[in-house]
Amino acid sequence: MQLQENSICPLCHSVGSIFKSDFFLCENCSGVFRGKHSYLHPSDEKKRYESHNNDVKDKKYQQFVSPITQAVIKNCLPTHHGLDFGAGTGPVISYLLEKRGYEIRQYDPFFHNHPELLTQTYDYIVCCEVIEHFRNPSQEFSLLRRLLKPNSSLFCMTHLYQLDIDFKSWYYKNDPTHVFIYQKQTLDWIKDYFNFSSVKIKDRLIQLNT
Repeated sequence: MQLQENSICPLCHSVGSIFKSDFFLCENCSGVFRGKHSYLHPSDEKKRYESHNNDVKDKKYQQFVSPITQAVIKNCLPTHHGLDFGAGTGPVISYLLEKRGYEIRQYDPFFHNHPELLTQTYDYIVCCEVIEHFRNPSQEFSLLRRLLKPNSSLFCMTHLYQLDIDFKSWYYKNDPTHVFIYQKQTLDWIKDYFNFSSVKIKDRLIQLNT
């Protein structure tokens, strides 16, 4: 029963197969997900996030998120309404965009818990190093899709898994808060299932359009 419960894909709810370490592989959506038995307690998860040195004025941090900030500047106007979903302890994307005159709000269940923001709709949403933390990606992507207006975009950054990566030694899976890892096929599945019009992938940057 324990194995069966852990092997249910939290994105498409198919049964996954044992992959490596504490992870399972879904043959339907190609998601690679951590068994629930290895999830951190929420209080320990929050401590993990608080240990990150996310200084919004750190030039290296700003450079790291630049694919998302540049994509927003290229595709959206300052007058558009944006949401920094999973903004964390140092909402650097919001900081950089606000300096350019953009209007963007911050939501995070641990650090910016403003549920009223989830009753509105947005012209764009940014999720930088967030979607790999989704314990219930089916619910989270359903929410994100609902929050987006027509002709809008969801910009995400995450490290996708590819078959040429040695998963056993891969640094990205070692973070215990990384519970769902995506492949290109997973994003194609998300596009179709949640009725996005298109998905664009460039390195770590993902753009899902309504």
